Amino acid sequence: MALTLTGLSDPALAGFDDIIDVRSPAEYAEDHLPGAINLPVLNDAERARVGTIYKQVSPFDARKIGGALVAANAARHIAGPLADRDGSWRGLVYCWRGGQRSGSFATILAQIGWRVDRVDGGYKAWRGLVVDRVQNRPVPAPVIVLDGNTGSAKTAILARLARRGWQVIDLEGLANHRGSLFGGRAGGQPSQKLFESRLALALEALDPARPVLVEAESSRIGALTVPKTMWQAICAAPRLRLEVPVGARAAYTAAGYADMVDDPARVRAIVDALSPLHPGDRIGGWRAAVAAGDWRGLAEGLLRDHYDLRYLKHRLRYAERERAVVALDDLRDLDAAAARVEAALSRLS
Repeated sequence: MALTLTGLSDPALAGFDDIIDVRSPAEYAEDHLPGAINLPVLNDAERARVGTIYKQVSPFDARKIGGALVAANAARHIAGPLADRDGSWRGLVYCWRGGQRSGSFATILAQIGWRVDRVDGGYKAWRGLVVDRVQNRPVPAPVIVLDGNTGSAKTAILARLARRGWQVIDLEGLANHRGSLFGGRAGGQPSQKLFESRLALALEALDPARPVLVEAESSRIGALTVPKTMWQAICAAPRLRLEVPVGARAAYTAAGYADMVDDPARVRAIVDALSPLHPGDRIGGWRAAVAAGDWRGLAEGLLRDHYDLRYLKHRLRYAERERAVVALDDLRDLDAAAARVEAALSRLS
C-alpha cells in the first residue's frame, strides 16, 4: 500500500513502528524523513556498481545483479535490526522515488506477514514538501529578531526565553554552527537539505497566534544558506538589540569557545586567514595572543577590530527596524539578562 504525504507533520507518519529509509548511507546522511532508520538495500558502492552496469551493459543485467544484492541485504536486516519485531509490527518504507528499492524490500517484509506501506513518491515527495515550506510559504508566526554585537550571548538568552515559554527557532542550533569564523562545532554542519528539513519542521510547529524569536543572522550560517522564507522574515522583522560592553563580551566569548582553546593551531589558522583584511601589526598581536594562550585578549581584539566594525555596517541596514535596546553591563547572570529581555519583548508585543 502506498502512503501519500499530505504535509510535513502528516499524522499518518505517527502510525508506524518504524520508518525505514532503504537508500544508501550517503543518501540517508544527506537528508531523510524525521525519525527514519537507515536499512539500505544497496550500500554506496553497490548502488554505484548497479548504476554503472545499467548505463554501460544493460538495464536487465543491472536489475539481475541489483536484485541479488537487495535480497542479500534484506536478509541481513531481517536477521539483524528487525529480528526483535513481532507480528504486530508495522513499517513504512521509502527510497528515492518510491520505486524498485523500497518496493522490493516492502514485498519481502510483507511476505513474512508484516504490515508494510511505502511512501508514494519516496524521499522526493518529502523533499518537495520541505522546499515548498522554506522557499514559498511565509513564516506562519510574527517574527522578532534578537540583535546585538558578536559575543552578546544571544543564543544563550534565546534558549532561556524558550524555557520561559517563548517560541524560538534556534537557527544556529539547526545549522550546528555558531555563525562566525570560529563557529564550527563538533560533528560538523548538516547538509543544506537536512538543515532545510529541520527548519521546515520547526516552522510547521509554530503557533501562529504567538511571536517567534530568532537570532539576527547573515544570509549564511557557516557553509549553509538561510532559506528564502526565513531570510525574508528576518530582514522585515522588528528588532530588539542587546548592548553589551566589549570587555564583557570578550570574557563570555573566551569562556564559551573552550573547544577552540583546546586547538590553538586551528585558532592560529583562522587568524592567519584574516591577514588580507588587517594591518600586519594587528595580525601579529593576535598571533602573539594565541601563542600566549591569552584567549580573552584575543577575543577582545577580534571583537573590537574585526567583528564590531562589520556588524555596524550590517546593523545600519536595519536601523529602522530597531524597536528597543537592552543594555547589559555584563553577561555573568544570563537568567537575569533573559528576564530583562523578556520584559522588553512584552512591551513590544
